[in-house]
Amino acid sequence: MLWQRVKSVLSQKFSDSDFKLWIEPLQCVHDDAQSVELAGPDPYFCSWVKDNYLTDIQDALQDVGFTGEAVRLSVGETRKAQPLLPEPEKKQSQLRLPSMPVARSTVRTLHPRYTFPEFMVGESNALAYSACEAMANGDSTLSPCLFIEAGTGLGKSHLTHAVAHHITSHSPGTRLHYVTSQQLTSEMVRNIKNNTMEQFKEKYHNQCDVLLMEDVQSLAGRTKTQSELAEALDVLMDCGKRVIFTGAVSPRNIPDIDDGVRSRLSSGLVTTINPPDRRTRCLIIERKARNNKLDLSGEIIEFLADRIQGDIRRVESAIIGLKAKASLHKSVPDLDMVKEIVAGIIGQRQELSAVLIRNFVAGQFNVSIEDLQSKARTKTIAFPRQVSMYLARKLTEEALSEIGKAFNRDHSTVVHSIRVITEAIVRSGSIRGQVEHLVERLENQS
Repeated sequence: MLWQRVKSVLSQKFSDSDFKLWIEPLQCVHDDAQSVELAGPDPYFCSWVKDNYLTDIQDALQDVGFTGEAVRLSVGETRKAQPLLPEPEKKQSQLRLPSMPVARSTVRTLHPRYTFPEFMVGESNALAYSACEAMANGDSTLSPCLFIEAGTGLGKSHLTHAVAHHITSHSPGTRLHYVTSQQLTSEMVRNIKNNTMEQFKEKYHNQCDVLLMEDVQSLAGRTKTQSELAEALDVLMDCGKRVIFTGAVSPRNIPDIDDGVRSRLSSGLVTTINPPDRRTRCLIIERKARNNKLDLSGEIIEFLADRIQGDIRRVESAIIGLKAKASLHKSVPDLDMVKEIVAGIIGQRQELSAVLIRNFVAGQFNVSIEDLQSKARTKTIAFPRQVSMYLARKLTEEALSEIGKAFNRDHSTVVHSIRVITEAIVRSGSIRGQVEHLVERLENQS
């Protein structure tokens, strides 16, 4: 039988302990001219064999004349071994399995919902999501170093938690160290005091397959930590290990940091998570409400999406508060209830201004603020710009020159835009409906 011949070859290559522990339990459940499928007792076992022995198995298959290419590992049913009971009144130290690394993963407590399926992908975060997913799957086509820049509550921690969740569940043999820069500094100081810096270096140089570090900007001014990190990064990157950093600012804008460290942080892919657009905010609100078993109407979802922008944690706070209030009153959430909750989180709505109207209209037409301020004259940009100026004149007391500043234009352009939209409203019922809808939405937010 093919697998028996392969095992015979492998028995000559490995020590008795390694062979009995990692090769003997494998069972061949299928083989043909193209592929071989081997079954192990559990996902961890299969992951370890794949990472450490699969190449040797493929070589052995070729040695016995197998011409196919595919070798698959799956979890199958195996005989349960009788547990060995220690002698009573005799303490035994825990034994380490052969060929297993001494160092274990160090992973922060992971949020159970911070996984890839729970992350809402939009234009503002698509690149960061794709990069993290590739890193979690060990995609070798991507740079082994990734830096994610994002403000508070925009999802950078969600993505790093998702990477850790994926690796620990799909590749449990991977040595993953997940720390904040503050934790790394504290660990280093502790090792210096205890004269155990060799252990620190061994952990991050030789016993690390994936390093996740959050809040890198906190390294500012910590010269010794920066020096040790630079040394560790050189070792990890030279070996092709995976490294993911997150920070509130990009590497080039971190103050008081060594140029060498800055260069290493920027050596791979640097991506930014921007605040989600309105459509993505609606999807996030809908998902979080569903997770909290809260049924929200479309009107309430849109109101929350318009009022709460940026930090997604404020959305979570609003959902939790809304659920508590609805439960207290034993009623379904209504708009008045939502307005009260939102006012407690972000305060009363600011008085309408040209800037606020510009930002609102940009979200409604799915264009960027930079587009509205640019010199572009394409219809998809010029029309929202003109509508914004019209609404700013209609709904605020600001002077024409002040409205123009919000769009990098002078007062004559504002006058022209107001005239264009006024004439369009008279001619077109569709445009009139659009403008009235925008006016209603803006006034309802006050």
